[in-house]
Amino acid sequence: MQKEILKEKIKENYGKIALNGNLDSCCGPQESCNTNNISKKQMSSIIGYKDIELKSIPDESVLGLGCGAPINFVDLKKGETIVDLGSGAGIDVFLASKVVGKEGKVIGIDMTDEMLEKARQVAKNNNYRNVEFRKGDIEEKIPIEDNSVDVVTSNCVINLTSNKSNTFKEIYRILKKNGKGRMIISDLITTKEISKDDINTKQWCSCIDGALTKENYLQCINNAGFQNIEILNEKTYMDENHFNDGRKIVSIIVKAITN
Repeated sequence: MQKEILKEKIKENYGKIALNGNLDSCCGPQESCNTNNISKKQMSSIIGYKDIELKSIPDESVLGLGCGAPINFVDLKKGETIVDLGSGAGIDVFLASKVVGKEGKVIGIDMTDEMLEKARQVAKNNNYRNVEFRKGDIEEKIPIEDNSVDVVTSNCVINLTSNKSNTFKEIYRILKKNGKGRMIISDLITTKEISKDDINTKQWCSCIDGALTKENYLQCINNAGFQNIEILNEKTYMDENHFNDGRKIVSIIVKAITN
């Protein structure tokens, strides 16, 4: 029951962002949340997106969310197929589309109807031909065929899932095997996990209470079948001064390839 309540709250929050930019909680750096003093592009710059790249895509696709910029670490090639999980308004989808070219394909997956509608409209208005947005619950079933994708990316979304182990298994399923598929994701980890009894719905939607420890997070990736797991970037996101229980939240960018 709690799992379904969390999902509905997540949809509600991110639906609000898609419609009018208002939200009760957000997944973004401390200084970028609930403020009128920082633009969405400035928020995106704070977490690692390059200004020149942000200028190359539609303004409507930039919502200032996330905890990193995994697209900077992907090393995409022309003709590749890439899937972005929790694609929102399409920031990483549109950035990737320019690199893979007309021979490639970029598919955004999101479970929020308002986000999907917004992203599809942005794609249509700006004549993107090699992108597609599909509705899907990434911890249940990613709507992508087995062994068909070169790259999977995600920005601060997997921590929102209740079943992270199954999410990584789904990612592994859709990626090409024998080292041909790679996953590069940005996410949050914690020094102290929250028990089910102490979960705060708003904090979960803010990408905080759903975070795993580094050890457990990487173990989920390993258990899904990935190899050569490495952390490409790691930095403090919220220090212990933000919490009464002494925990700390850290943002990481992780890369792994298929067996």
